[in-house]
Amino acid sequence: MATIHVRDVPEDTLQTLKTRAAQSGQSLQNYVLQLLTGEAAMLSPAEAAREARSIAARGNVTADDISEAIRDMREARG
Repeated sequence: MATIHVRDVPEDTLQTLKTRAAQSGQSLQNYVLQLLTGEAAMLSPAEAAREARSIAARGNVTADDISEAIRDMREARG
């Protein structure tokens, strides 16, 4: 497994991370690792757009289908 060193972390940022780690019952290392892992798992806007284009290319979804799905979701929320 690789190691990352982060330099010049502002003191207030470090203190916030330490506090949040302690509140969640984790070490600072485990807490920051969890944050990094979560961030890496999320698609960037560009990646999401590429994925959406790929999915759209494989199907027959129209703009009207999308509009209807959005309308249905909004109505379901009330």
